[in-house]
Amino acid sequence: MKLPIYMDYHATTPVDPRVIEAMLPYFNEKFGNAASRSHAFGWTAEEAVERSREEIAKLIGAVDEKSGQADGKSIIFTSGATEADNLAIKGVAEFYKEKGNHVITTKIEHKAVLDTCKRLEKEGFQVTYLDVDKFGMVSPEHVAAALTDKTILVSVMLANNEVGTVQPIAEIGKLTRSKGVLLHCDAVQGIGKVPFDVNAMNVDLASITAHKMYGPKGIGALYVRRSKPRVRLTSQMDGGGHERGLRSGTLNVPGIVGFAKAAEIMRLEGKAESERILAQREALRRKLTSKLDEVHLNGHPEKRLPGNLNLSFAFVEGEAMIMAIKDVAVSSGSACTSASLEPSYVLRAMGVGEEAAHSSIRFGLGRWTTDEELDFVANLVIDKVNKLREMSPLWEMHKEGIDLSQVQWAAH
Repeated sequence: MKLPIYMDYHATTPVDPRVIEAMLPYFNEKFGNAASRSHAFGWTAEEAVERSREEIAKLIGAVDEKSGQADGKSIIFTSGATEADNLAIKGVAEFYKEKGNHVITTKIEHKAVLDTCKRLEKEGFQVTYLDVDKFGMVSPEHVAAALTDKTILVSVMLANNEVGTVQPIAEIGKLTRSKGVLLHCDAVQGIGKVPFDVNAMNVDLASITAHKMYGPKGIGALYVRRSKPRVRLTSQMDGGGHERGLRSGTLNVPGIVGFAKAAEIMRLEGKAESERILAQREALRRKLTSKLDEVHLNGHPEKRLPGNLNLSFAFVEGEAMIMAIKDVAVSSGSACTSASLEPSYVLRAMGVGEEAAHSSIRFGLGRWTTDEELDFVANLVIDKVNKLREMSPLWEMHKEGIDLSQVQWAAH
């Protein structure tokens, strides 16, 4: 076993060797520009890109109703999920603004969605940010209650990147479809790990990225439904009219080929892999909670990502804990906000108190997590939590049965 141990699979994933192998020829032998229509180098690249679109479409259930084949044309390549979120939300808002100016999302979305919605508010759009319950779950009833005749888009993530809660997308999709409102889903964390089918769930736009599923960084995609209803977008990037005019820019062919290979592996192996990772996660959870008191699970107990374990260790500061277990890569919050010392906005939206939010650690298990590593991590965490608590006068008071919420602290 090698140190340090990687347990931050929600932040990014190592690239699968099979993905690297698929990409290599497109760096030198097959290096053509997919937009070069006049020679074999370009045709070879374009063919690889079109095959890749179909492979990614298969993973998310994007099937053309007439032919029954994967609808590759519904896949628009982007630089990643942040760009896909921006293109989906701004693109819909600008195209449909004559129809309405109201967008609905949730308080626990990724910053790529929340900040895009804040930008829309500055431009005169109305945005409703829905509350979630204590498990981080959005209620379809709340979505229904928030809909107005001006609502053009609902954006709800498939699974939360911090606490792993999987949202009831199928129920929300049934509702939005019946009301003629478009549904966007930031599906980044859940694809291949939990069931996701754009047709079965009535999802009209879906953001995905390769680097969360053992593909390369810097390549993502936006699924855009092409019929029943046909979704229209205003492009956010001008140039050579690539990607059906929705996203100009020379295509990253090696990245796209790698993305497709990662998607194929997920489609074929994802279910079995998720079952194995779920068993490992539960073993880790049981070990930690049986050996330590005052450990609380954040997120939904069952409806969560198989590899996600987000725990609050009472009376232990999250940052101190991360320093104490520096041989293990974990996070307190999401990778995109880990530079801030604010407690997680996701946990706060779930009603988790500031103390507990500050003591939360996210363990992310993945394809190459071994049982040996899990044992090492569990023993290390148990040891360090005990040591950090021994240094805490609050832990001492808590053990003596003093209700800390009733203590009057004197100011110096």
